[in-house]
Amino acid sequence: MDFSIRVGVKKLSAKVGSSVSLPFYATEGAAGMDLCACLEEEIIVKPLERVQVPTGLAIKIPSHVVGLVFPRSGNAWRLGMTLSNAVGVIDSDYTGEIRVLITNLDPERPFIVKPGDRIAQLVFVPVLSARLELVEELEETERGSGGFGSTGR
Repeated sequence: MDFSIRVGVKKLSAKVGSSVSLPFYATEGAAGMDLCACLEEEIIVKPLERVQVPTGLAIKIPSHVVGLVFPRSGNAWRLGMTLSNAVGVIDSDYTGEIRVLITNLDPERPFIVKPGDRIAQLVFVPVLSARLELVEELEETERGSGGFGSTGR
């Protein structure tokens, strides 16, 4: 079965495809494509600082698909690098540059992002559009309205 989709990619920098890789799957089973930093020079991300890192790319995602940008687990473990917005959402109608919002969670040590570094991963996911329907009552469930911690530890 072929579960691939066509995603148009526009290079916004001459570096993309030469010193900065196009997004790629690191392994055959990878769910996310690695996104690389498209920088003129390295940047130092100070403790607890937030920065926007350009990728030099714009993409056209098909309708009813979303691009989700996640942190790379190795960067989180080694550097304390995470995404400022937890998960970035690239809607199918957005065609501007993909920029990754990075935060340094380490309270003491800065880290360096170099041109071409793999900074995040991009996962494509189908989207279902909801048709909201006002109802008088919601269907009963085992959990009901139990909130935070209601299902145990």
